[in-house]
Amino acid sequence: MKTALLLAGLALAGVSSHAFAADNCTVKIKANDAMQYDIKTATVSASCPAITIELTHTGRMPATAMGHNVVVSQTVLYDAIARDGLKAGAAAGYVPKNDPRVIAATALIGGGQSTKTTFAGSRLKAGGDYAFYCSFPGHATLMRGKLIVVK
Repeated sequence: MKTALLLAGLALAGVSSHAFAADNCTVKIKANDAMQYDIKTATVSASCPAITIELTHTGRMPATAMGHNVVVSQTVLYDAIARDGLKAGAAAGYVPKNDPRVIAATALIGGGQSTKTTFAGSRLKAGGDYAFYCSFPGHATLMRGKLIVVK
C-alpha cells in the first residue's frame, strides 16, 4: 500500500513538473561581465505559439568590450554560426544576416541593458537538440546552454 501511494505521488509530481515546463514560453537569461549566463539549461514548449528570449546584461562594460546576445540554433550548428558571426562583424551583432540556420537571435547589448526576441514555437521540435549561446567574439565557448524542447 505504501509503495503504491509513493508511486502515485511520484507519478503526479512528474506530471505536474512536465505541465509546468509545457507552459513555459519565455526564457529569461542574465549575462555578466565575467562572460557567464546565469542558466545552463532552459525548457520551452514546442506547442507555444510564440517563444520569447529575454536577455539582461547585469554587468557594466559596454557592448563594444563585453557585448552579449543570445542566439538559438541546432546544437550541431553552433560552432559554424559563431564562426560566421565573426565574419558578419559588430555591425551585424556578430550574427550572420538572414541565416536560415539561426532560429532566433537577440540584439547585442552592453552592461545595464536588456533586449528580447520572439519567434514561432513551431520552429522548434520536441526532443530536438538545440543550444543557446553568445556570438560575441570568443564568448560562445563559455556562454552557451542547452535548450530543451517539450511537447
